[in-house]
Amino acid sequence: MKLGKMFFGAIIGICLSVAASAQYGMPLKTITATKEESKKMTDTKAVIETKFGNITLKFFPDVAPGHVKNFLDLAKNGTYDNTVFHRVIPGFMIQGGDPTSKDAAKRRAYGTGGPGYTIKAEFNSKPHKRGTLSMARSQSPDSAGSQFFICVKDSSFLDRQYTVFGEVESGIEVVDKIVSQPRDPNDNPNERIEMKIKVIEPKGK
Repeated sequence: MKLGKMFFGAIIGICLSVAASAQYGMPLKTITATKEESKKMTDTKAVIETKFGNITLKFFPDVAPGHVKNFLDLAKNGTYDNTVFHRVIPGFMIQGGDPTSKDAAKRRAYGTGGPGYTIKAEFNSKPHKRGTLSMARSQSPDSAGSQFFICVKDSSFLDRQYTVFGEVESGIEVVDKIVSQPRDPNDNPNERIEMKIKVIEPKGK
């Protein structure tokens, strides 16, 4: 029962982390990708650079092209740079991607920000397993924006409720290091864990 409560609370935590932006009626942005773009995104990687090491991500544009394109576009324009992993829950996941977290003075507001719009859900059959990259949202399915999470343990109870759009290709040990950091009652690490994300596109494509 105790474990069940923990996971239930964790699910609610992911939902409510972006609730503030969703509740203020952010516009729903339609993001599409051509077949050529989807093929290119399949071969594209992203590297999350942290003080604990790098996490390399691969993507699933075959099932979530809008989410992959959105993430890559935000990474390219610097939205994620100097944001932090603002929620870490051992045995579950690490979450980041809130532009609000660039400002250390706004710590209490971490988890409430986004890019100024939301995107349509692309729920799919990809499972939430260890290393899965998925998108955080509020109670509304179409409320994801920029915040994402990486599972540190298989979490099938999230399947088809959150959009899986990639996975960790290398650096899962860095994810494990991040999730183990001391944190406050809101699961926000006591010390800032900043990130920078570099996109590596296939050459000649």
